[in-house]
Amino acid sequence: MDRPATLTEATAPESSPLTAEKLLRRLEWRVIRRLDGRLQGDYRTLFRGSGVDFTDLREYAPGDDMRHIDWNVTARMDTPYVREYIEDREVTCWLLLDRTASMGFGPVDRQKSLVLTEVTTTLAQVLSRGGNRIGAALFDGRIETIPPGQGRNQVLRITAALLRPPAPPAPATTNGRRRWRKTRSEEVAPAVGTTDLSVLLRAALGLARRRSLLVIVSDFITQPGWEKHLSLLARRHDVVAIQVVDPRESELPAVGMVYVEDSETGEQIFVDTNDAVFRERLHALAAERQEALEAAARKAGTMIHTVATDDDLVRALARISALRTKQAR
Repeated sequence: MDRPATLTEATAPESSPLTAEKLLRRLEWRVIRRLDGRLQGDYRTLFRGSGVDFTDLREYAPGDDMRHIDWNVTARMDTPYVREYIEDREVTCWLLLDRTASMGFGPVDRQKSLVLTEVTTTLAQVLSRGGNRIGAALFDGRIETIPPGQGRNQVLRITAALLRPPAPPAPATTNGRRRWRKTRSEEVAPAVGTTDLSVLLRAALGLARRRSLLVIVSDFITQPGWEKHLSLLARRHDVVAIQVVDPRESELPAVGMVYVEDSETGEQIFVDTNDAVFRERLHALAAERQEALEAAARKAGTMIHTVATDDDLVRALARISALRTKQAR
């Protein structure tokens, strides 16, 4: 039986720190090799870049992409027709990565930030083997941009950036006003206490000039308003949204009286985890939030794929592939 591909051992205390090369080698052996076996090396179901070469017309079928309807032919034939395209073998992929404080939640040896790094490195390596160009935007209050590139060195460059500790928060104001600072590689957002994912998505609108594959990896714990920018991205690009979660965000263990701290605002409350009513309310609120999140993503034109900190990474990515295949039909 295959061992769960969680790489917990890879994050155990070692004499030397975890490096990009070491993590990539372990992922290649424990995750990518098994993923190759599951998907027979064909990742087009997982990463369906949209082609640019028109090949044929056919009648519309339920589930077809509305953006491919040929309205001129539809008007002449009085029946909806869609254009078919040859799928591009090479795509440009932008990885939009949330490194804000809430991503530090989870088990000591497997926080959400590590799962994000594993997922990102796996996807980047899979894409790079097909000759695709990969860029990244890392968001931790600032946006650090890694321009698109190819090959193993580009994968290591992105992984190394994710393994570095996030930068300290940027100053929120100058003379009482919110401030933005732009350089060649980063954009500084005003610190507002909690994550505003719309900053990252808005930046992606400027980064991805041509139609691309956009992979968003985040816990989607954010201020409202991000949906509008996600909708704009989904109109122009193929968007994959991956939510990283930890089970304890919705189900606390019964361990007595504990302090619970918001990792972004620092706010603390004292709760009794033995209180069954409290735990039920927490679970209900988490379920309500998740339902609202998934509904907002659907309205924006995409769907949320969830990867938990205790998931087998191979099974999680294969599940995403299966869902995207079903969605595309």
